Amino acid sequence: MNKKIIEDATEYIKELFKDNSDGHDFDHTMRVYNNAITISKSYENVDFFTISLASLLHDADDYKIFNTENNENARKFMKSQNLDNLVIDKICTIINEVSFSKNKDKTPSSLEGMIVQDADRLDAMGAIGIARCFAYGAKMNRDFNTSLKHFDEKLLLLKDKMNTKVAKEMAIERHEYMIQFLKEFNKELGE
Repeated sequence: MNKKIIEDATEYIKELFKDNSDGHDFDHTMRVYNNAITISKSYENVDFFTISLASLLHDADDYKIFNTENNENARKFMKSQNLDNLVIDKICTIINEVSFSKNKDKTPSSLEGMIVQDADRLDAMGAIGIARCFAYGAKMNRDFNTSLKHFDEKLLLLKDKMNTKVAKEMAIERHEYMIQFLKEFNKELGE
């Protein structure tokens, strides 16, 4: 049953993000899901179903994309799968604890939440994080300099905000890549 719900969630997300290409899209969601599964494998007694569903639905109601309240899209999907209200609330709590802008210095209330938050933050780093930064900047009509500010405001802070040992290790290389990118970028600008 759980495998079918995960498959249905994947299809739901694919449809939900079909017209989005700003870095908060189906591909991002699947990378977060895969990161979460990778991190989860290092822990015993984690709820893989909760992690899977929370990672797949983590952007289903992102304020940058959707004008919804109270995790409307995520709840709609989970209710369609006849999930228990306690499970729905647990997953919505994790989803609400993922956002960097809303939870900068807050640690999620569960290991599952920490894993999903780390998985999402990892996708904002490295080569993919750089590409996503500029894709979102273009959508918002931001110039290069405005997008570059995002590195100091968020991207370069992420390495030290990881919750899990596995994510901390994964973040090191991605962080270094962003540092090298900025050095090359500034060099090409003549700065």
